Amino acid sequence: MIKRLRLKLIAITMVLLTVMLTVILSFIYHFTRTGLVDRSLNDLQAASVELGLNHPGKPERFTQSPCFVLALLPNGTFTGAGSDYYDMDDHEELQEIFEEAQEMGSDMGLLEDRALRFLRLEGGPGTRYAFIDISDEIQTLSRLNVTCAIIFAAGLVGFFCISVLLTRWAVRPVEQAWNQQRQFVADASHELKTPLTVILTNAELLRSEEYDAESKDRFADSILTMSRQMRGLVEELLDQARVDNGMARAEHAKMDYSKLVSDAVLPFEPVYFEEGRELRSTVEPGIVLTGSTAQLRRVVEILLDNGCKYSTPGGIVELRLERQGRGSCLLSVRSLGVSMTEQQCRDIFKRFYRADQARSMNRSYGLGLSIAQGIVEQHRGKIWAQSRDGMNTFFVSLPI
Repeated sequence: MIKRLRLKLIAITMVLLTVMLTVILSFIYHFTRTGLVDRSLNDLQAASVELGLNHPGKPERFTQSPCFVLALLPNGTFTGAGSDYYDMDDHEELQEIFEEAQEMGSDMGLLEDRALRFLRLEGGPGTRYAFIDISDEIQTLSRLNVTCAIIFAAGLVGFFCISVLLTRWAVRPVEQAWNQQRQFVADASHELKTPLTVILTNAELLRSEEYDAESKDRFADSILTMSRQMRGLVEELLDQARVDNGMARAEHAKMDYSKLVSDAVLPFEPVYFEEGRELRSTVEPGIVLTGSTAQLRRVVEILLDNGCKYSTPGGIVELRLERQGRGSCLLSVRSLGVSMTEQQCRDIFKRFYRADQARSMNRSYGLGLSIAQGIVEQHRGKIWAQSRDGMNTFFVSLPI
């Protein structure tokens, strides 16, 4: 899919650039040709005045001008006048040129075989034609054609290389999103497959008559446990989908963030106590910001839940909220646990990623921090993790 998309973008870009380059070069050729034609016609007009029948011979003023005038007078006399550029003594050839121009029956035209442009002169006795050599004009246009062809070919090659690079750059976010989606579906399928297998197996055993009531109660309990785990995973997936769709943006309002964090801590204190851990919190009062109350509370709950699951048994988890300069506040959750590398500190925010794979069945689906990251980014904030000497700290910075 991504490859086809990239090829389509390259094809569209190349078609547009080819049309644009063709139009530009066509305009250049057209205006150059028009300029050369206008200049030659102006020279013809000037030559018709200086080399008219009233001034026969070869005026010195036009010794370098490739122009000449031929006339057939009413008395049948054929005459001509021109510069040293032409041999005006070859009357037979001059008469052939005159007759060719006359046969075309137009006031202005081109004798391509002779590289001459002619103009029928109005007024005066008889029929008169002024001629000018356009060899230089033909050579100029020929060189221009070659130059345009080279520019066109080089431009296509250059544009193709640039379009390939730009297309890769433009498609990269789409490719990343596509790969993430594929990975997300694969991981979700994997996470759902295990509890489904357990449920199906226990359901089949539950229907069997070979087991006693105690065993069947155990099978039913296993089904219930796995069902609850699946429900938790589905709820996490729905939360992730809501964050991806940006549904929380419409709920932003001004709030007391200090009170929100304090209220979010209270339900976790007995949980920590039951797990044999201690939760300490230090919240600076009066911090007010704009955002979604439900979503920002969810971020605090995710960080506290992770602290309870992954901190060292019997250890202390410290939550702190404080101002960070005038424009932001900083929330941190600090606990002693298994050390993480810098790469793990970055990867831990990916979907379904777990630094400790052994906890995959401990009500952890690897989606919490990914959801928290999405919420924080929607609030124009930043979230990151640090691990030093076994002390793991998660930071959330939000604008006030």
